[in-house]
Amino acid sequence: MNNLKKAAIESVDSMAQLYEKIADEIWENPELSLKEYKATEIYCKALREQGFEVTEKLCGIDTAFCGSFGSGKPVIGILGEYDALSGLSQIADRTKCEPVVKDGCGHGCGHNLLGAGSFAAAVAVKTYLQNSGNSGTVIFYGCPGEEGGSGKAFMARENLWASLDAALCWHPDTVNEVRTGTNNSSIQVLYKFKGIAAHAASAPDQGRSALDAVELMNIGVQFLREHMTDDCRVHYSILNAGGVSPNVVQAEADVLYMVRANKVIDSVKLLKRVDKIAEGAALMTETSYERVFIDGTSELLPNYALEKLLYKNFEEIGAPKYSDEELAYAAEIKKTFPTENAAPGIGAKFNEDIAELVKEKTEGMTKPLNDFLMPEYSGTGFVAGSTDVGDVSWQTPASQISVVTWPAGTPAHSWQVVSVGKSSIAYKGMLCAGKVLAATAIDLMENPELLAEARTEFAKKSKDGYTCPIEKNAVPIAL
Repeated sequence: MNNLKKAAIESVDSMAQLYEKIADEIWENPELSLKEYKATEIYCKALREQGFEVTEKLCGIDTAFCGSFGSGKPVIGILGEYDALSGLSQIADRTKCEPVVKDGCGHGCGHNLLGAGSFAAAVAVKTYLQNSGNSGTVIFYGCPGEEGGSGKAFMARENLWASLDAALCWHPDTVNEVRTGTNNSSIQVLYKFKGIAAHAASAPDQGRSALDAVELMNIGVQFLREHMTDDCRVHYSILNAGGVSPNVVQAEADVLYMVRANKVIDSVKLLKRVDKIAEGAALMTETSYERVFIDGTSELLPNYALEKLLYKNFEEIGAPKYSDEELAYAAEIKKTFPTENAAPGIGAKFNEDIAELVKEKTEGMTKPLNDFLMPEYSGTGFVAGSTDVGDVSWQTPASQISVVTWPAGTPAHSWQVVSVGKSSIAYKGMLCAGKVLAATAIDLMENPELLAEARTEFAKKSKDGYTCPIEKNAVPIAL
């Protein structure tokens, strides 16, 4: 590591207090997807104070923004998130579920850390550009609505990510690894049926039930399941059943559908079939309906060249290490959920040798914290779930890492994640992530051949073209 790069990485530790303060302030003010106004204010202020040129309401989204520093090529994007989850309010540093506010929201996916770690990386790259005088631009992107809203996908509809030479990101986790493989695409649509209210006993013939339409739609989709390919999934939730009185013909009812497939082009096709079922349900019940597009995401395109570079830097910087006090606290948290049965990590899922090695390193999944870097692994293996990072990966080479911020085996979207979110364990992972991302961005700026390799791989894998899941006239909607 040359002196310029080393100084940039060391700046993360020297400014740790700032990053921890930002992470804490966002933890203390949890905001749901597309409602992250406080977080947006915090980041835009911090970016300006660090000398970044800030653009707010990016792509017309109220809580999307970016901060740019430097000039010329290459242009490296670093992605940040900051939305919370509903129903996960929790007092920090506790070993049992204790909400701060009943039914309140909380950072159950660690996005208070995700944004702050990515911000740390962007500032470190800024330090490198200032000290080196080299050509290059780093852009920190504030990406709202990852938990529901698909902010990055809406930005992809505007072709935003195509302006980057590469994009890097990370996610809080129970393991230290470079992410690889692919996942599900997904699309969400809300169907709002309208009928005619009537007294169900004295004048049922005068009514047209919107609830009947929802039920018939659900039955139609049940029959569709037999005629989908194995990779497809359809989920639904009735958001409005029209009321609580059974003796009234319900005049309105809403159902939210999510369709998934391995490839976004297949999710788009599947959604068209679900649309036809909604139309049929309305015809059968003589009701009408409004179709409201909510969001969508694409499958990930892995980039092995970036993964290799991230791994090299992760190996050099090293995984976080812990004190006896931190290990004891993690052990107490670990008692609150079942022990993992399978070895953690993506590589362990698809490679038996890696799985055996990981089991040894975790001491049979008994260690309270995974204090090691998972073995290097790149592949096309499929992991269920969806992320709008996939849409970024279709417009520019993109890759991401996971860094330990939670005890081993901690389930995501849980009170345990929120509880640990302000701990020294969480801070160590956040700062480590900032260093690895910054080091990788600096390598891409210093070594054109590394970026060229990633771009060549990206061009080959994306040659069929990007099918954006976000419909032309759709606008981001906070549910």
